[in-house]
Amino acid sequence: MELSHIIILLATGTVAGFAGGLLGLGGAFIMTPVQFMVYTDMGLPADLAIKTAFGTSLLAVLPTAISGAWRHHREKSVLWRAAVVMGSCSLVFAFGGATLATHVSGTVLKLAFGIAVLLVAIRTLTAREPKHKIEAVSKTWLWIAWAVPVGIFSGIFGVGGGILLVPVLMLALRFEIHYAIGTSLAIVILTAIGGVIGYIINGIGVADRLPYSVGYINLTSWLLLALPGAVMAQVGAVTAHKIPRKPLMYIFIIILLYMGLKMIGVFQWLDWPV
Repeated sequence: MELSHIIILLATGTVAGFAGGLLGLGGAFIMTPVQFMVYTDMGLPADLAIKTAFGTSLLAVLPTAISGAWRHHREKSVLWRAAVVMGSCSLVFAFGGATLATHVSGTVLKLAFGIAVLLVAIRTLTAREPKHKIEAVSKTWLWIAWAVPVGIFSGIFGVGGGILLVPVLMLALRFEIHYAIGTSLAIVILTAIGGVIGYIINGIGVADRLPYSVGYINLTSWLLLALPGAVMAQVGAVTAHKIPRKPLMYIFIIILLYMGLKMIGVFQWLDWPV
């Protein structure tokens, strides 16, 4: 790994940690595409590069999510009952999603990830804000029903699930955005664990992996991403409680649109260096 790769990964962990704490995400939606570019530049084939990026991102999500969730807990914006129920359920399905992903082409995974992110962005953008305050859904069976697809999505695409969780909590379960962000990070902790286990087990013995890899997880990259990410998640979480609902929503949507277009190759097709 060259010095430029180390700098890129440290910077990515910093940005991902801040965005994760700010928006209720683990930050994998930023870490995954950057890692993919770094690994392919190092000579890894695309299939191995994307799966290593997915697995490593999920492990890097854990300290970021724990750090951010703790800060949001101190701000009293984590609904822990919902977090534990949804997180426990999504952990199991994240393991299944990770197992499925290791048997699918890396190119297909990359394209599907981009499309999924764009759909979430469009749905969040077009959702109408209720005219009157609506109580959040408190039915356990509905929490479980939504945790299943979140877990599968997380495992397949190597993300903590926050990129889908925040819209689900806001639009389907009617959580106010600050509670959606805090609770999402708490759920992500458990979801990421299921995905990590899946990527470790299914990557054991795979040829041509990077040095210091456990399954599809590269420990060198994990350290470079996780250390600054955990610190900046605190900063992002504090910042989230100083920003009103609408600007916070628009920041979330802009980032989703950018990462979705990036992963499906639109910027590469236009030959834009972004």
